[in-house]
Amino acid sequence: MTRSIAVVGGGIVGVAVARALARRGDEVTVLEKEHRLARHQTGHNSGVVHAGLYYAPGSLKATLCAAGRVALHDYCLEKDLPYRELGKLVVAVDESELPALAEIERRARANGVPDLRRLDGAAALREIEPHVAGVAAVHSPRTAVVDYAAVTEAMAQDVRAAGGRVLLGHEVTGLTPARPADRVRVVTPGLDEAFDRVVVCAGLQSDVVARLVGADPSPRILPFRGEYWTLAPDRASLVRGMVYPVPDPRFPFLGVHFTRGVYDAVHVGPNAVPALRREGYGWSQVSLRDTWESLRWPGAGALARQHWRMGIDEIGGSLLKPLYYRRARRFVPELRPSDLAARAAAGVRAQAWARDGSLVDDFAVDQVGAVTLLRNAPSPAATSSLAVADHLVEHHVT
Repeated sequence: MTRSIAVVGGGIVGVAVARALARRGDEVTVLEKEHRLARHQTGHNSGVVHAGLYYAPGSLKATLCAAGRVALHDYCLEKDLPYRELGKLVVAVDESELPALAEIERRARANGVPDLRRLDGAAALREIEPHVAGVAAVHSPRTAVVDYAAVTEAMAQDVRAAGGRVLLGHEVTGLTPARPADRVRVVTPGLDEAFDRVVVCAGLQSDVVARLVGADPSPRILPFRGEYWTLAPDRASLVRGMVYPVPDPRFPFLGVHFTRGVYDAVHVGPNAVPALRREGYGWSQVSLRDTWESLRWPGAGALARQHWRMGIDEIGGSLLKPLYYRRARRFVPELRPSDLAARAAAGVRAQAWARDGSLVDDFAVDQVGAVTLLRNAPSPAATSSLAVADHLVEHHVT
């Protein structure tokens, strides 16, 4: 039976869900509040297609990343979109990081990361990245880069070709029961229509939209801004592919790293600083309401007590280029301050956090009547988008 389904959110996950529903035969309408797709998280990242090195084996993140990487690779080939396997090197700078590197290697092998290699000694590292310093590394040659905004647009074309609608400038302001009782009335500035089902993939606004249907306020979205620098073009040869640090397991962020993008620009970053509004891409973009709601959340105190040192360090790196530079130079000793030539476009990550201050690490889905809510879609959501879509359609939008 054909059903009418609205998908709220025009990022890569929302459009992938719409595509999967349209391929199933449903009548699909995508509702995006901005005037172009991929306006926020999808269009403000480094374009990495993750291979699954970091995630707890057996977790939804690990499972969907593995399936999503293969699906995304095949989709880019089908649509003639750029997909470059440049490889990732996760580097232990000194021996104190070797236990954590070993855990990364264990997880990566358990997750079936293809062609993974352990490298020991500076000479082995230099064979892959001649300018990188360290004592050991894990190399993932199948880690790739793409243009996620272009992928999203291609998926939107698939939706339209299947008879679906992609409506821009349609911010959802109402989600209420409609007659018959199992339908949902959706209201935007340009639409007032009842649908059989609604799927919410609203990213930075996911908790705001969840409140429209009376869902649990937790998890709440805490926006973190990631800021990048671009290497000077004549120094971009310092990095062939991607160079990452061994992540600190106490923190949800990977730390400053080097990424050669799909169009060959090399970005350094991101850091992670609290954004002062949900879509705040700079210190001057402030929402007193968003900031106040974050500060008054029950988990705010616990989060601050646990991570205040990291917060001070990240803010310092944001405001002072020499601090940012010193972090990056640990991995590429030849790096000069002038090599960080210009600030690149920042991104804002929708980090979900619970009432107790804990950060939600995996994908999280709620169901309120006929409304399916993707409450948390952390990295590697873009990599996993096609697999996330299949998972939601099979298990939640039945």
